Amino acid sequence: MTSFALQQLSASLEDYLEAILNLSADEEVARAKDIAVALNVARPSVTGALKILASKHLINYKPYGYVTLTPAGMEAARKVARKHDIIKSFFVEVLGLEDGVAHDAACKAEHALGWQIVRRLGEFSEYVSLRDNGFDIAEEFRNFRLKGDRYDG
Repeated sequence: MTSFALQQLSASLEDYLEAILNLSADEEVARAKDIAVALNVARPSVTGALKILASKHLINYKPYGYVTLTPAGMEAARKVARKHDIIKSFFVEVLGLEDGVAHDAACKAEHALGWQIVRRLGEFSEYVSLRDNGFDIAEEFRNFRLKGDRYDG
């Protein structure tokens, strides 16, 4: 499998890869119109992005045809999705945010946070979930937070 550096992709193109990965999970292909709906963008924007991703050998794409990820595209899409999952999990499991709020925030944060920070968030989440001394740090934080917002802005 060819390694592809995500630094070579804009946040927007990473979103397209992630959408293709999610849409093709069941049927192994995605359609441009479904990508447009998933990302809430116009079809011409999808066409432009798909051409760029195809030129980088991350997807197989022909106009009016199905879209599939190449091996390098699959690797890159999985990296983006993994970052999203780690961040969202941290927001839900540790910070106690609602799923929808956590999802939206993770979509934004996955592009801004580097892997060093994301790995650390994942390690902290794992540490919190694996502690077996009867003290749940995440639960204690949620209880602390419910006593009143200290950082209203």
